[in-house]
Amino acid sequence: MCQVDEDYQEQLQQAELPSVSKKCVKCKEAPAAVVIRAGDTFCRGCFKEYFIHKFRAMLGKNRVIFPGEKVLLAVSGGPSSCSMLSQVQEGLSQNAHKKLRFLPGIVFIDEGGAVGQSVEERQRTLAELQAVFKATGFPFHMVPLEQVLELPSSVLVTAPALSEQPAGAYKAAVDRFIQRDSRSSVPPRQQEETSLPHVQESHRQLLQQLIGSAKTLTAREDLLNTLRQHLLVHTARTEGYSKLMLGDNCTRLAVKLLTSISLGRGAQLAQDTGFSDSRYGDTILVRPMRDYSAKEIAYYNRMFSVPSVFLPSLDTKTTDKSSIQRLTESFVTKLQADFPSTVSTIYRTSEKLQTACRSASAADHCDRCLLCMCALDTAVEKASAFKATLISEQLSQTKSPGASSAEVKRQNPAPVELESTAPSGDCCSSGGENCVKVASGGGCCSSAKVPETSDLKSLLCYSCKLTIKDMSSVERLPQYILSEAHRRQRRSQMREEISEFLLDDEDDGDEGD
Repeated sequence: MCQVDEDYQEQLQQAELPSVSKKCVKCKEAPAAVVIRAGDTFCRGCFKEYFIHKFRAMLGKNRVIFPGEKVLLAVSGGPSSCSMLSQVQEGLSQNAHKKLRFLPGIVFIDEGGAVGQSVEERQRTLAELQAVFKATGFPFHMVPLEQVLELPSSVLVTAPALSEQPAGAYKAAVDRFIQRDSRSSVPPRQQEETSLPHVQESHRQLLQQLIGSAKTLTAREDLLNTLRQHLLVHTARTEGYSKLMLGDNCTRLAVKLLTSISLGRGAQLAQDTGFSDSRYGDTILVRPMRDYSAKEIAYYNRMFSVPSVFLPSLDTKTTDKSSIQRLTESFVTKLQADFPSTVSTIYRTSEKLQTACRSASAADHCDRCLLCMCALDTAVEKASAFKATLISEQLSQTKSPGASSAEVKRQNPAPVELESTAPSGDCCSSGGENCVKVASGGGCCSSAKVPETSDLKSLLCYSCKLTIKDMSSVERLPQYILSEAHRRQRRSQMREEISEFLLDDEDDGDEGD
């Protein structure tokens, strides 16, 4: 034991820290150039082979992308998506060991209008990315986010998915592709020249008003992510791509998982973080970079000169507590610095999650959320946390005995109404009887019906309800969302009116027996 008057004449010995191997763990010969984890040291050549193999193993293990399919790569200019583009370019080269067999294209969504960039800054960024895309030789599409204001309402309708492929369909498709490729030498595809898009000033202002209508940064980021995904799916459909490849890495998905749970998207975790996402039916979202950590991607891009372009986002230069997304990211990255297995543990947990709601393929389009297109998670039992939250919200909005009318009005503002989007030729469900507008020659009374915010919330999942709740006015929403909301509400009203004459599935099955 240590004593007060003890004399320390000898110099204290410092404990030796565990040293990292200076040789590559794979080839055992070359000196290590990169340390991924404590026991994983690779030389330059072995690290490249390891990185490329992981990408192709992810695609080969899932077998979602068939040979000859058109795949659209969503490139944001960041390190992860640019690394994904580099891997696809490497896999399609002539000297590749196991060549990729799909036809790639590139799409970039310009979000400069949403984050307040000037026209000169946006043009400079687009020019840098255009140079990167031209070097790949792939066709590319540069789409400003302002085009989301002109999307058709068909974006929010699930297109019929392809029929389920038999077990040996993938191998048969590979054999056919190889035979066709060996018999005919296909000339290289001509790259589509895409001019830099022109954005109208009125559309830019409308987009900024839409994003600014969300009161919190959390709601603004969630709304921006939804609009971006709608525009990506629309671009893939119009250009004929059946797969949409995203650049979400392991670190990003770990943050996204905890963020989704905090935002009430627990029922949608399987679609939001899984390898494939089929919520849109004909267009499947895939995430081949989900096995890579942000550290691995940064090392690879640095060592092999993969170009990337920095683009500011809504949370650039904000504090850790500015939004739930930003706070979760800060928590995970700081915890990862002290405990290196944090991200991998969260990521492995996400692989085991399955939704308890109806599957995305089985749910009808009216049973899907109007914004995120996932199956609605609001049809639950009465004895549930969701119902308890609704009852608590209703009780908090009731007038207390001692409260004045001014206080009640301030606590419970009048619901914001949607603009009427029904065409003048549409008739109400009553068949035109007692229709005042028809008598005056001005269309039908259904055009004058303006649903309230509460009606819109009935078409949303729990998380999207919170986003709409944080908006000052839902009239800022794009027209395709409002049109689809009116269409679903009219369909629901019509179904209620004829519900007495409809047969349930159980009754139909009993009659067949």
